[in-house]
Amino acid sequence: MFVRRGAAAAVVVSAVLLLGAGCEDPAPKGAQGPSATASPTPSPSATPSAAVMPSVIGKKFVEAEAAVKVLVTRPVEARSAYSDISPDPDHAGWTVCFQTPAAGTAVAGDSAVELSLAAPGTPCPAKAGAELHPSKAPTPAATPATGATPAPAPKPKTSGPTDTGTTGGDGGNGDGATSTGGGGAGVYYKNCTEAKAAGAAPIHRGEPGYRSALDRDNDGTACDK
Repeated sequence: MFVRRGAAAAVVVSAVLLLGAGCEDPAPKGAQGPSATASPTPSPSATPSAAVMPSVIGKKFVEAEAAVKVLVTRPVEARSAYSDISPDPDHAGWTVCFQTPAAGTAVAGDSAVELSLAAPGTPCPAKAGAELHPSKAPTPAATPATGATPAPAPKPKTSGPTDTGTTGGDGGNGDGATSTGGGGAGVYYKNCTEAKAAGAAPIHRGEPGYRSALDRDNDGTACDK
């Protein structure tokens, strides 16, 4: 009875050993060939995103400058939003009205940034470069009406010397070159023909151009005939 049980146990043990031997890897560890599984390819490093210009409109210059300086190395240029107003040297509290480049634009370290500012209490203009205090345009001179006749220039006034009161004949040579009678020293007529051509005849004593040489009858009126 015990012999049969022992023989049966021996058979079971032998079978277990045979099964275990069949499951073992015939190749010793370390002797296997290259693995069929490919080594994982390293993933490329992520490309850093480009810096973009933030929106700083409406902020104080000191805040906007701080936001921009983390992106660019060049100094931030500040200018007045009005063409007739110069920015104050201490413009830290001025408001940003316009920015260049615009918000969302890619910027590099050497990008130039320009901010247009308005003083505290001053509204931003509709466009950069406008005038805060526009100068009044001069009133154009009135254009004379077409066809209007210009007024004649006034004739210069000549004051003749008072009549000397001398009488007697022609008082000079026949052509009237000299005068002994009173008349206008500023006006001179060689003879009555010349006086009449000028529309001055007759000439009364004391009037410009009168002289006794032209008053042949000595009646106080020259070139009356």
